[in-house]
Amino acid sequence: MRRDISILLILLLCLTGCAAEGTKTWHHISQEEAREMMARDGGQIIVDVRRQDEYDSGHIPGAVLIPNESISGQKPEQLPDLDQIILIYCRSGRRSREAAQKLADIGYTNIYEFGGIIDWTGEITTDVPGKEKNAMILKIGGTEVPVTWEDNPSVDALRELLPLTTEMSMYGGFEQVGSIGRDIVRDDEPTDTDPGDIVLYAGNQIVVFYGNNSWAYTRLGHIELTQQELEDLLAHGAVTLTLGAGAEKQAE
Repeated sequence: MRRDISILLILLLCLTGCAAEGTKTWHHISQEEAREMMARDGGQIIVDVRRQDEYDSGHIPGAVLIPNESISGQKPEQLPDLDQIILIYCRSGRRSREAAQKLADIGYTNIYEFGGIIDWTGEITTDVPGKEKNAMILKIGGTEVPVTWEDNPSVDALRELLPLTTEMSMYGGFEQVGSIGRDIVRDDEPTDTDPGDIVLYAGNQIVVFYGNNSWAYTRLGHIELTQQELEDLLAHGAVTLTLGAGAEKQAE
């Protein structure tokens, strides 16, 4: 009987201290423990694994967004160090547990999951680092469209050209292309585009896709519209594209 009790205690300690699948482990901690780790500033990174709209509506200050659905078998670019301390949360705790296991399977060694933001009693913010820098308005034929811009030197160079008006032309039945009037910095790489993607071609042409293509481009951003909405704007003849400066809308 004493031996059975000892085994049961060991199992309970394992279940409360960490979760495991094979040899890949992550740790569950309380929100108070997470808050203490943040206060000590031991080089940790806070990861929010909810959707973009959830993140925009309120998140823990300093948290980076890596949606659970985006985590596959490759290291997320925001997490280059497998040994960095990662504090991870979601809305209620389910997605954060899933994401913690996926990151552990990739090879991350210091993962601490602390549940959901619905239970968080600390500070919550709607500020997004770099959002003011990326404030740039795109209009197609006079219609303003929602865009998520890349954070790279090409977008910075494009911003320096504002305001910019470009007469676009249909090409290939899947894109609109137009000159920006000068060469800017580029970092072309083989790219499979999706509807809504905005890219730089040859360093001096902006391309907006309402279909798919594969070529060497530099990514600039992505229009957050459905394919049907994109086709309504782009698939019926030449359009005028305008870029202007302006503050991005904050989540209400």
